[in-house]
Amino acid sequence: MEFSTWLAFFAAAWAISLSPGAGAIAAMTSGLNHGFRRGYFTTFGLVLGIMTQIIVVGAGLGALIAASSLAFMLVKWGGVAYLVWLGIQQWRAPAVPMVAAANPADAPKTVTRRQLVMRGWLINAVNPKGTVFLLAVVPQFLDLHAALPKQYAVIAATLAFTDSVVMAGYTVLAARVLTVLRSARQIMLMNRTFGSLFIAAGMLLATFKRVA
Repeated sequence: MEFSTWLAFFAAAWAISLSPGAGAIAAMTSGLNHGFRRGYFTTFGLVLGIMTQIIVVGAGLGALIAASSLAFMLVKWGGVAYLVWLGIQQWRAPAVPMVAAANPADAPKTVTRRQLVMRGWLINAVNPKGTVFLLAVVPQFLDLHAALPKQYAVIAATLAFTDSVVMAGYTVLAARVLTVLRSARQIMLMNRTFGSLFIAAGMLLATFKRVA
């Protein structure tokens, strides 16, 4: 991949990472519920999900998902169900003071770092919209006469960098809300707001159709 081509992709990668979606909602939810230090583990999972998507696309499985109605529908509705489930969980989250950021031992039902990573991974990995998007965008930046694995590695590293930075911003933005949430009513409202956003993301994914 030539440097000029990489610069173009680097710019596109920022646009991809900044675009609001389930990943951004997950990052903000983790920042809100767990503070920045613990909540950022969700971003590790989100990045791993992107790596999974790139491997799937690079291996040719992405084309199969995009072309096969059955495979596409299975992945799509699996993603929809997971996002809606996350939304319901957030809606039902207890309206307790957000002390988790300052003293994790006091927080009820503390979510482990591994669980946060897995949650982020599932959000990005089980998303056929991301697969189809990568199939549409990535080939425009590939030199088909050069070694593809190295180019996919560069693309993966670029997306991992931009997503790590952007999701850090989303996480710390939500974590700052911890300092202003004082009452159970405020916390309940915030939980239900983010829960509704997860469910809305699931509903939007449900409307996504396979490209003919």
